[in-house]
Parts: sequence; structure tokens; C-alpha cells
Amino acid sequence: MGNDDIFSGDIDPEIASLLGIDDSTTVDTPDYENLFNDGPSAQEASPVIPDEDISKEMFLPPEKDSQNPNPLYSNPNYYKSILNGEGELAHTLHENMSQFLKATDPKEKLKFRTRLMGQYWELYRILASRVNTLQKEPKRGMLRYGLLLPNIISAEQRKMIGSIPEDNNTGEPIYYVDEWLEKVASGMVSPLATDDLKPTKRSGDQKVKMQLDKAKGSREAHLGTLGNLQKKRRMIEEQLQNRIGDLKKHTRNSVFNELESLYSEAQSRHITEMMNTLRELSSLHKDMSVHYDQLNKADQDFKKLQKKAKETGAIAEVAPSELQKEAGSIQQMAKMCVGRQGNHFPILMNQFFTSRLQTIATRENIIKELIEIEKLDDGVFKRTFRQKTNRIVPHIILVPCYGDSGICWEPFERYNRATSRGRIAIPMYPKDVKTAVLTAVADLRWQVAKEKAQHYWMEEGLTGHYYQYFSDRKLRGDVRLKFIEDYILWITKEGEGVQKLDREARGIFWRDIPFPQDLKDSLRKRGFVYNELYKKDLNRAASDGY
Repeated sequence: MGNDDIFSGDIDPEIASLLGIDDSTTVDTPDYENLFNDGPSAQEASPVIPDEDISKEMFLPPEKDSQNPNPLYSNPNYYKSILNGEGELAHTLHENMSQFLKATDPKEKLKFRTRLMGQYWELYRILASRVNTLQKEPKRGMLRYGLLLPNIISAEQRKMIGSIPEDNNTGEPIYYVDEWLEKVASGMVSPLATDDLKPTKRSGDQKVKMQLDKAKGSREAHLGTLGNLQKKRRMIEEQLQNRIGDLKKHTRNSVFNELESLYSEAQSRHITEMMNTLRELSSLHKDMSVHYDQLNKADQDFKKLQKKAKETGAIAEVAPSELQKEAGSIQQMAKMCVGRQGNHFPILMNQFFTSRLQTIATRENIIKELIEIEKLDDGVFKRTFRQKTNRIVPHIILVPCYGDSGICWEPFERYNRATSRGRIAIPMYPKDVKTAVLTAVADLRWQVAKEKAQHYWMEEGLTGHYYQYFSDRKLRGDVRLKFIEDYILWITKEGEGVQKLDREARGIFWRDIPFPQDLKDSLRKRGFVYNELYKKDLNRAASDGY
């Protein structure tokens, strides 16, 4: 490159001035000495990613929202560690970063910004291809959070990023990008870029993979059922224990003070209730025994097929070039989340997000929002196939970008419409986390309904009803985007009894995406509009046409 002086010593004083960095900052500036010496990279084994439970009945609130701040993001060598070993690309990226931060002329700044964006995504794809060798180090931090240069965010923001819980202890299929790339690299989930896979006939390997997916689904279903029965048993046992505690409380006999009184009327009722409870526990025990037998069989089938799939090559570790394509799909996801008019700059900078953890789309914050959505739309993740209804939460990928809208990438996998998870993306740094989650969920709602109706999506079901309303009202624009807007109003306003939707749209949502019955019972008392919809429910039920 010629002159390497720009890569050594402290950060340029002009750049430090632009960033508001002074001697009082709690974090040292990066040392660029030996920045581009290619050091050996540790070849570490990739962490084991546990299977998720596909049949959970609901989201559980996260046990913790934060962790003790990881000092990694305040490490003075963070930036150097990312660029170290990346050759010519690192030189040009660093040079453009310096010029971008120094530039004052808007045209010059735009020029360097455009170059920097291209170089950043090129580096992102390279790091993605090596995700299995990256442990808890800066290069993984860049994949996960878009954090390239810690000095261009504040000390408070660095501390906040470090306090985001790193490990997935929720059991939910919610992934940061580095975790998703590991999942793809393992060969156990299909890549996002499925358009390249257009088989003309089902090969033997594909049959094995499909059998494996089915066996995995069966195993997860029994695991989920047993988990739910286990929770029910624990709850009943606690009730039983409380009643025994009440039963052991005795007063003294009023005549013979040295003796205890008989059971009170309330305690006698407890005895009857306990006998019923014990019968319920016995029945529960039998149900669990049956499901354990079925789980053992499903687990054996799954392990046999998994072994067969590995032997035949039906599943195998994905090549680095495929992981680069996957990173390209992540870039496309980011573009879709940001939209045409949004901020497409991919690097984390202090002026583009706040230092409050509650405003970041972390895994824990996403779960909190989904809990609230599912309270009002309890069928949002339910899918019925062959008269069996499963609750299937989609894979949720948290994309490090400044978009305001989540998106549905696909409602379910092409070859397993019955039990496969869809894929949705949510931007990590939106203006409002709730809106970002709601747009993704609404998009999923629309796409699942559309796929279910197939060629008749403009005539049947949720999409057909809404499309007819959209056409009759001669509304302009994209019908899907209008539906998403109305879904957000349905959940955030109409769910609280605030009438914001057109009468026809409200009727469609009331029937096709109904609130829980207890909320309907409450809303009918809060206004004529809801009471009329409630009466229509009763009329449909009476005519058996609902």
C-alpha cells in the first residue's frame, strides 16, 4: 500500500475531535501498530447448538434482560483485531474509514461512505465464511452487532452492547446473525438463499433429508407435549402440597384442650379435592408414560436417520462459499428492513441508536413483545395440517441494521409446509421495537394466509377478504403493506377498544384474526361497534356457519 504511517499510533486527533473523544474517555483509543500482520487464527470447534422445542404452548418471560457488561467492546484493540489478517481489504477499508470520518464536504463524505459500505459488506461475507472458527472475539461482535470501530459509539453505548445476554437460554428460535450462520454451517437448517436450489426430481439424498425432518418434527412434538405435561404436573403437585400444609394446621379441642380438633369444614373439602387431584396425577402419569415410549421411539428413528443422512451426504457442513452467499442474503434482509428511504449505512455509529437497552431488538426484548402480541392474536403461530394444529414459531433473525420494519422472508420451507418454521427478520436498531416486531408478525400472517389459499388468495380466507375490501374501497398502493398497517392498528389500538380501523377492515380482523373470547366479552361492553360484531359471532355460531 506504500505509506503505512496512518495505521500506527493513536487515532487521528481530527477524527477524535469529530467523534467527541477526549482524554477523559473511559476507553483507550485503538492502537494501530501491526494492524495488518497476519497472525495465526485459532481453529476452535464450533459450539453445540441445541434443538429448540417446536411444540411449546407459549413464550416464557426471559429470566434476565442483561448480563454483566462484556469488556470486549471496550477493548482498545477491538478494531485492530477485526482488520488483522484480512490483507488488502483491511488496508482500503481503514483508509476509507479515516477519510469518511475526516470529510466535511457532503459530496466527499458521500463518496467515502459509499465505498465504505461496499467494503464493509465484503468483509462481512468473508467473516461469515469463517464463523465456526470465531469464538467470543471482535470479528464475531461485528457479525452480531455491526460494531466495527468502538470509538464511533459512546462509552455508555459500548457498555450497553456488552450487557446484552450473549447465550440463548430461552429455548426459542431467535438468533443473532453469527448464531444463524452457525446453524446454517451445521447443515441442519436450509440456507436463506433457497432460490438457487431447484431440483427437478427428488433424489435419494433429498428423501433421506425429508424423512429426517419428519422424524425431527415427531421427536420435538413429543418433547413439547411432555414438557407441557411436566409443567401441569408440577403445578398440580404444588396445589397438593399447599392443601397438605393447610390440612396439618389444627386448633385445640374446646373441651379436651390436650387434644386437637377435628378437621374443619374447609379442611374436609380439601380432602375431597386432594382425592380428585391424586386421580388427576395418576391419569397424567399414564399420559406421560405413553409419550415417553413414543419419544424414545421417535428419538431412535431420528438418530438412525441422522446417521444415515450424514453417511449419504444428505446433511453436511456447508462450504465457506455457501456461507458467503448466506451473508449476502443477510445483506438483502437488511435492505428490506431499512426500506428505500432509510439509513442503509451498516456500521454502528453513536448518532443512529440510543444507549438504552430497552430500545434495542435483543432476543429478550423480542420475546417480551411477542408475548404481548400472542395475548391478542393467539393463533398467529398456529398452523393446521391434516386436522392437527401445531404452534410453530418461525426462525427469527436479528439483523444489525437501522431499519424500522421487520419482514417475513418466507412463511415456511418449500418442502415441508406442515411443520417447518418460517423465517422472519427484525432490525436490531429500530426507532420502535414494538413496531419492528409487529410488522414482521403481520407480514408472516399475510404470507401464511396467502400460501394457504394459493391461486385463490384474492378470493378466499384472510387475504381474499382483505383484498376484496381493498379493491371495493379503491385503495391505492400495495395491498400487503396496507394490511400490515391495519394489523398494527388492530393489535395496538383496537385491542384496547380504540376504534382506528375502517368498519369493513375491523369486521375482517374480528372474524379472521379474532381476539381471545374474554377480550371480545370485554370489548362488547365498551361500544356499539364491538357489540354489533359480537352479535354477528353469536348469529354465525347459531347457524353453524362460523
